[in-house]
Amino acid sequence: MKPRNADRQEESQVATRRAVLKGGAVAAAGAATLGFPMIAKAQGPISMRWQSTWPQKDIFHEYALDYAKKVNDMTGGELKIEVLPAGAVVPAFGLLDAVSKGTLDGGHGVLVYHYGKQQALALWGSSPAFGMDANMLLAWHKYGGGKELLQKIYASIGANVVSFPYGPMPTQPLGWYKKPVTKPDDFKGLKFRTVGISIDLFTGMGAAVNALPGSEIVPAMDRGLIEAAEFNNASSDRTLGFPDVSKTCMLQSYHQSAEQFEILFNKTKFDALPDKMKAIIANAVEAASADMSWKAIDRYSKDYGELQTKDKVKFYRTPDSVLKRQLEVFDTVEAKKSAENPLFKEIVESQRKFAERAVKWDLDTNVPRRMAYNHYFGKAPAAAAPAGKKT
Repeated sequence: MKPRNADRQEESQVATRRAVLKGGAVAAAGAATLGFPMIAKAQGPISMRWQSTWPQKDIFHEYALDYAKKVNDMTGGELKIEVLPAGAVVPAFGLLDAVSKGTLDGGHGVLVYHYGKQQALALWGSSPAFGMDANMLLAWHKYGGGKELLQKIYASIGANVVSFPYGPMPTQPLGWYKKPVTKPDDFKGLKFRTVGISIDLFTGMGAAVNALPGSEIVPAMDRGLIEAAEFNNASSDRTLGFPDVSKTCMLQSYHQSAEQFEILFNKTKFDALPDKMKAIIANAVEAASADMSWKAIDRYSKDYGELQTKDKVKFYRTPDSVLKRQLEVFDTVEAKKSAENPLFKEIVESQRKFAERAVKWDLDTNVPRRMAYNHYFGKAPAAAAPAGKKT
């Protein structure tokens, strides 16, 4: 029989071994718990390579950079988006394919640039939008069924993308011409640049239309390949060099009175992101949308003034007869495309239903600004000038 002190010594050794094993298990569990964050940290931030559809000097490319910076800052550098200008990887009109295939992780552009893939995409801004402005159209997108319809469109063409429309644009000018437009017939035979459904609209007005990306418009006008063109706004048009090839700009049009930008992600890459990062991306879209609209007011108004004082551009208000003709032609375009394309028809009906109440509410509720402007500044703004007359 073993001595009692030997039994006690053995029990002590067993207890010690158990404590060591237990401590080791805890340490191992702790290492397993801490291991994933340490590995993730060692991997570094997630990087994304993007391209915009805009020249590097254009304010639109600046908007793309603004969005990327918001995401990069809000994620604390855990996601880093690099944005290249148009043409760095693919042509401007090739963005959707490049993002869908994963050649690019994402991009910044407009939905109308995908018009060749599915014409219904151009209804996000390239139409009269039943009287809605761009902010109303974004309201329809988020709360009136537009988001679900856009997902349906992209699924129908096999586009592996996640899309965020954002950034309401002001009404775009009728464009730049050799002389003022005074009547609808002035478009007959005119070699004109536009994109999207506006191609059908201006073709219906008699123009010979050529769709070109922004960077190619002014060179084409300079060489006489086109006689007139529209792009977007005072800042972009000035930067792109329109005042070098034309001194006549017509303000106001229904061809793109409610357009907005689009932020695209490759869906495979987006779906692999943590939920927290996806939430940051979505909220950054809305933050950038507000910031872009405020920046546009500041910058466009400054450049509008300098186009007149420094560049000697003459601005004219588009005659009502031209605006009415645009609406009439678009009715024909809408009817034709709705008959050919069920998705087009579905979107048109959804927009029309939303616009009927939203535009009525807006017209009935918001006070017109012209009276106050005339009261305080003693003169009418550009839009108040008689049709076809210089502002």
